[in-house]
Amino acid sequence: MTMYGHDTPRRRMFVTGDSTVVTRSVDYLPMAGWGQCMHLFLTPDVEIVNCARARASSKSYYDRGRFQWILNQVRPGDYIVICFGQVDWETEKGLHTEPFEDYQEYLRTMVRQAREAQAHPILVLSHERRKHDKHDNLLRFLTLYPMAMREIAEETATPLVDLYAQSLEWWEEIGPAATKELFAYLKPYENPLANLKGADDTHCRAEAAVEFARFVVRAMRDQGLVPAHWVQGLDRMEFTTDEIGWLDTDTFNRVTKERVAPLPEGTLPIGTDAKGAAR
Repeated sequence: MTMYGHDTPRRRMFVTGDSTVVTRSVDYLPMAGWGQCMHLFLTPDVEIVNCARARASSKSYYDRGRFQWILNQVRPGDYIVICFGQVDWETEKGLHTEPFEDYQEYLRTMVRQAREAQAHPILVLSHERRKHDKHDNLLRFLTLYPMAMREIAEETATPLVDLYAQSLEWWEEIGPAATKELFAYLKPYENPLANLKGADDTHCRAEAAVEFARFVVRAMRDQGLVPAHWVQGLDRMEFTTDEIGWLDTDTFNRVTKERVAPLPEGTLPIGTDAKGAAR
């Protein structure tokens, strides 16, 4: 039995975020974003449109028209998943936001605009990075941004998926040596031409991306955010490279350039007043 009539298009889930969420191109194998893996646990009742962008903060994503592109495509009943925080701390102009100031304002704006488009916003906390002190104690690097997003979720009554807490629990359970196996450390037998730094404590290998996608989809089901019959394969443990799905380089570059739209005329930068001055 289907939820919708034959003439009703299937629901879509637009996924925003940064390089930890993005669908990677083949030249980044074995690195993957968790948004790349969500389709593994969802039936064809819902289409995943992964609009995450590498090196995107909430500010750069919104200001450059990436969120506007989603608003131009979204239909009533679709979902918009919002996950930022990994890049917002960076000091570079055009990227940085203060967690309890403009970061929250960008999140608040995205939630409001999603609802105005009759879509369902879902906030997802970023996973923590692999950082330890000299005693191998796991550090809380992103702490303020997850705290700030939790506040917005409560303030706006927006569903929240706590990937941050889940990652902390996972990293602490397996320890610093084992977590290295989940992050994008290039192994000697792997593709030497991969576009990786060799040692990376921010971005995950496919193994971790799959588990994060599994957690996100399970949380959506358990919170009643998506119908249970949309969810599949949560107990499945092995997936092929083709199933996970890396993009060819040309397709990756094309969708990156295409998924941008001009902001409506007269739109003020977030955090400024009608005269253009910072609030």
